[in-house]
Amino acid sequence: MRWTGRNLDTILAATANHLELVLASLVIALALALPLGLLAAGRPRLSAWLLGGASLLYSLPTLAVFALLVPVIGLGFAPALLALVTYALPVLLRAIVAGITAVPEPVKEAAAGMGLGPWQRRCRVEFPLALPVLLGGLRVASVTVVSAATVAAYIGAGGLGTLILTGLDQGHTEKILVGAFLVAALALLLDQALGAVQRRLPRIA
Repeated sequence: MRWTGRNLDTILAATANHLELVLASLVIALALALPLGLLAAGRPRLSAWLLGGASLLYSLPTLAVFALLVPVIGLGFAPALLALVTYALPVLLRAIVAGITAVPEPVKEAAAGMGLGPWQRRCRVEFPLALPVLLGGLRVASVTVVSAATVAAYIGAGGLGTLILTGLDQGHTEKILVGAFLVAALALLLDQALGAVQRRLPRIA
């Protein structure tokens, strides 16, 4: 492990860059998914249209998305961020809609009986009850984005994928192993952290 010891700064910088890309894409995807999911829940046609379109984006191969974006946006952080948002958005959107839909009708009726309007019920009653499902979706999205961000190194976005790619080009096994290990560790840590929060939330009966 001589290379690792001599290049800790490089490894830490790549890890920080990878984490920045992952967190930024998750925050943007969540900011888009929340209003869309709250609006689509309870509206079958709108929900089917949004989820269908999002699923279509999710089905596209990572490299194909990068190939489509690079001629328009160029290389670097921006196209990688946009591509990762398209992967996280369908998962989060589906989780929000599923969570709100799963709220029992008696709970919704009780909230209406208390004089809460449709959006008050949605935001103050249904959404809090749907949080465990949303966090479950966020766990899936985080693992997906961590792995997909590795491929972003192909378009100059940096991150841990640079260690793996340069290791492959140079036949440097240690670089490949360090990059792959840190990607797996980052995905596991995010999943465990979100899982710990999810377990503390009350579940829908």
